[in-house]
Amino acid sequence: MMKVTGIHHVSAITAKAEDNFDFFTRILGMRLVKKTVNQDNTSSYHLFYADAVGSPGTDMTYFDIPMAGRTYPGVSSISNTAFRVSTTESLHYWKERFASFNVIQEDIKKRANRDTLYFEDFEGSRLMLVADNGEKGVAPGVPWTGAGVPAEHAVVGLGPVTLTVRKAESTIEVLKQVLGFEVIGTYPSNAGDFPDIQVLSVAEGGTGAEVHVEERPDLPPERPGRGSVHHVAFRIPTFEDYDKWNERLKGFGLQTSGEVDRFYFRSIYFREPNGILYELATDEPGFATDEDADHLGEALALPPFLEPKRKEIEASLRPLTLKE
Repeated sequence: MMKVTGIHHVSAITAKAEDNFDFFTRILGMRLVKKTVNQDNTSSYHLFYADAVGSPGTDMTYFDIPMAGRTYPGVSSISNTAFRVSTTESLHYWKERFASFNVIQEDIKKRANRDTLYFEDFEGSRLMLVADNGEKGVAPGVPWTGAGVPAEHAVVGLGPVTLTVRKAESTIEVLKQVLGFEVIGTYPSNAGDFPDIQVLSVAEGGTGAEVHVEERPDLPPERPGRGSVHHVAFRIPTFEDYDKWNERLKGFGLQTSGEVDRFYFRSIYFREPNGILYELATDEPGFATDEDADHLGEALALPPFLEPKRKEIEASLRPLTLKE
């Protein structure tokens, strides 16, 4: 059976690219591995934050939409994105670091039998750190220490994403039947008397290959805005696998975007039954395709089909700088 191999990336919305850049690099200590533009709206940034080398499965991306309003949470949403750290000791390091930067956070808490730390960025992005603690599964990324975070505590990849839906069954069936996930457990909802959150895993498993499905029939649909998640992408290892996936999706009656070349990876988009947008993205060729690995994210990178418009595009963008 064809299976995806884990989480590839998560893409969200920011209304302030400059502050978003500051938060994810200076405070969260991730590396900006690609500074490019939204290929569907070249007047705004598309920023990719990842590990030290831009490994698949480590990048959180943000579309810059300056007029984005607030997010009203609800169903049909990707309601939490987790980041992997090595140990529970790392969570204690982050509690102190977040406190020093006045980051909204909760206490360290068990979720799915792992130690976790919930936090939010300045726009209310719902985020979480999860401790691997030696658990087997999808390999972690390479620690980035350019922002002064010690290697042993650095973010080393994306962890589980949480989907909040009105009816979990149809979402779970697509994850299982189409993408190859399996249900491996449950844990209590923190929202009161609602069904347990279901944990689904794929391929090698572990924190880099999980989706958590929360059923909340009481909530209205989410009204997305700044801080909300636009889509989650799942990993396809090679171009050879990619060529087979569009036909597989159509075979299940799913309407797709068709094959889309994003230059740094190839993609296919589709919506699952509760309306959440999924992307399938290849691990290859990667972010070093057009930049030296030692200088990722330093200059504005444009795919070849946008290069003729570079001057026009650069004139429409604001500079990104860190706060003092």
